[in-house]
Amino acid sequence: MGERGSVTAEVAIAMPAVALVLALCLGGVHAVGQQVRLQDAASVAARALGRGEAESSARALVAATVPGATLETDRSVELVCATASANVRLVGAPTPIEIGARACAPTAGR
Repeated sequence: MGERGSVTAEVAIAMPAVALVLALCLGGVHAVGQQVRLQDAASVAARALGRGEAESSARALVAATVPGATLETDRSVELVCATASANVRLVGAPTPIEIGARACAPTAGR
């Protein structure tokens, strides 16, 4: 009779750990999704800048794709590169992590 109910107690103790692992997994999936969106935004911004569009329109593209994202550009004679970055907060993490993506495209003159 002393064993009765022990499984219930073990499950009750394990449930918070299972919930934490699930939350961390979901946070990781969210971060990877944001990374993919940032890469797409950086690629679109680099192509737009390579065509000669204004930097403000490229920044607007990135901000529309990933809210709160920032864009930095780097130009050379042949290439224009766009680096998009954003902060992602994971469940249970004390501070957000920064993710980023970089893409380059040839300039319109080449």
